[in-house]
Amino acid sequence: MSDVVTGDAVVLGLQPARLPSRALAVLIDLVVVWAVYLLITLGLAVATASLDEAAVTAVSIASFLLILVGAPIAVETLSHGRSLGKLACGLRVVRDDGGPIRFRHALVRGAMGVVEILMTFGVVACVASLVSERGRRLGDVFAGTLVVRERIPAARALAVPPPPPWLVGRFAGLDLSAVPESLWLEIRQYLTRARELDPAVGRRLAERLADELVARTGTPPPPGVPADAYLAGVVAERQTREARRAFGSAGVAGMPGAAGMPGVVGVPGGAGAAAVSGAVGTSGMPAPGFAAPVAPAPVAAPAAAPVVVSPAADAQETTAPATGFAPPA
Repeated sequence: MSDVVTGDAVVLGLQPARLPSRALAVLIDLVVVWAVYLLITLGLAVATASLDEAAVTAVSIASFLLILVGAPIAVETLSHGRSLGKLACGLRVVRDDGGPIRFRHALVRGAMGVVEILMTFGVVACVASLVSERGRRLGDVFAGTLVVRERIPAARALAVPPPPPWLVGRFAGLDLSAVPESLWLEIRQYLTRARELDPAVGRRLAERLADELVARTGTPPPPGVPADAYLAGVVAERQTREARRAFGSAGVAGMPGAAGMPGVVGVPGGAGAAAVSGAVGTSGMPAPGFAAPVAPAPVAAPAAAPVVVSPAADAQETTAPATGFAPPA
């Protein structure tokens, strides 16, 4: 595997695509492009039947350049290096430093592709890809690009190392709302690859990232704290806040609320719990709220069914079913 190194000496760990996968991607692209070209050529032949020979030749050359040359360049530019064949094979065209390509990169690759792939039937491209260490063809060499594999196994992901124990909780009051995601990504990449860097280069990179983080937060690190330890502590604080936001709300929703308290409607209470509204008070009228706990009846004699006074008919007495609850008033 040939790693890609950025200008800050950070190893990205991108895996260059080899000849078999690249050849399959190019074959898919060629099938699609040639099918579109033949369909448009047939349509133009019918439309230009009444024109002279010079006009037909000009239209044919223009259609060739626009479809077989211009279309792949436009697709790679708009999709940032992913054509239909590369998307199917999990490949992408990137710059030598791992960044996304632009129009000039796609233009050089497309112009060289006419010579390498179309005019020589891919022979020059295959030979150049076999000779190159990273599997690059001539178009990649002149454009400064590289075709890499996008589908990397999940096991390759590295975890961010934890901060020193004496820094845990030191940045609880730090405002991290103004820090962009791009800066978080750079810090994570540095922390996961810090052991692979040269000590002097890693120290300079950590100081630069720490200065950018201080500029975003407005709070300098504590005195005597190294830049790498400061970055690790701030990243750990951000992960703690994200975990608290993700799982804190679930914990609050799972706590017993008013509907889960004993004695409330919907959840049966204990043997000595207060009765629900509608229980008979001391004066014979329905109690407005919860009544005081009633002492249990003696076990010797079975308790009779409770008598409930109906608010609609004062004089009439009805016997409620022996369910343990009185009907609602």
